[in-house]
Amino acid sequence: MASMFSPSELFSKTALRWLWLTLVFLVLDQVTKQWVVASFNLYESIPVFPSFNLTYMQNTGAAFSFLADQGGWQRWFFSAVATLASGLFLYWLAKTPASNKVLGIGFALMLSGAMGNLIDRVLFGYVIDFLDFYIGEAHWPAFNIADSAIFVGAALMIIDSFRQETTTEQKS
Repeated sequence: MASMFSPSELFSKTALRWLWLTLVFLVLDQVTKQWVVASFNLYESIPVFPSFNLTYMQNTGAAFSFLADQGGWQRWFFSAVATLASGLFLYWLAKTPASNKVLGIGFALMLSGAMGNLIDRVLFGYVIDFLDFYIGEAHWPAFNIADSAIFVGAALMIIDSFRQETTTEQKS
């Protein structure tokens, strides 16, 4: 149990040891977003290679611009959700044994993504997106490094759940 550890043991015996990864991806997210803002006009798009552009977008909604057309209340709603999620990821990091690397890294990445988009929402009222993948004329909704960290973290959490099921089945 994490509450029984001294502060130094919390970082050696729990997944809190992966907080450095949270910081790395949070800084990478914020630096790339500010580079886009400084280098692009809103909606400006620069082709990088076939099927991928850098395109400066502002998303006032959630994933896939869900609720983006609302009157502004969603800014604070999604900020509250991101704050709660960040607290939950931090709690789970403290409760996850250091030996469970996959789950610990997953939580650290999801924490980074939640915090990265939370910073945007609180400071600007929208999330800065710029990674634009497409096939032909069909574009995937633009996203950012924070969104990528959330996706990879969630995938690691799912992978870990399958590993846990396999371990449990083998013990039965």
